[in-house]
Amino acid sequence: MNEFKLLVYEPEYKIHFEKLNKAWLEKYFSVEAIDSWVLENPEEAILKDGGKIFFVSLDDKIIGTVALMKVADQVFELTKMAVDEKYQGIGAGKFICLAAIDEGRKLGASKLNLYSQTSLKPAIGIYKKLGFVEVTVDTKYARADIKMEINFTQRAQS
Repeated sequence: MNEFKLLVYEPEYKIHFEKLNKAWLEKYFSVEAIDSWVLENPEEAILKDGGKIFFVSLDDKIIGTVALMKVADQVFELTKMAVDEKYQGIGAGKFICLAAIDEGRKLGASKLNLYSQTSLKPAIGIYKKLGFVEVTVDTKYARADIKMEINFTQRAQS
């Protein structure tokens, strides 16, 4: 079994946040202006408003990352999830995504939402397995053609 370790953002991890995300964006799409700003300024874009950035490591090597960006009162966007291509398919994405969902609950989120692209089938599969459902798309990313969310309020009532 893989011994993944969860790490919380430290300034020295910033390079991994940027590098891991730019790698997949450049491979499948392009780095949009909003991506560049967030990836190059994570403290300002994510952390200062109460968001979080996590990393997953394996054998002391950072192999993935994800962020929770506060977008409204009690609403966070799960964003900038990336796993190094050499480590995809071993559970790192699911591991870090679960950590972000748990953190969203701890932060008192009523909803977690995310934007993705339906061509990214492995990512969409992870999101569905973890409880995200498709909702109407309203996006700030040119590449996004799907919006998904977990509504913690509805889950608590059912």
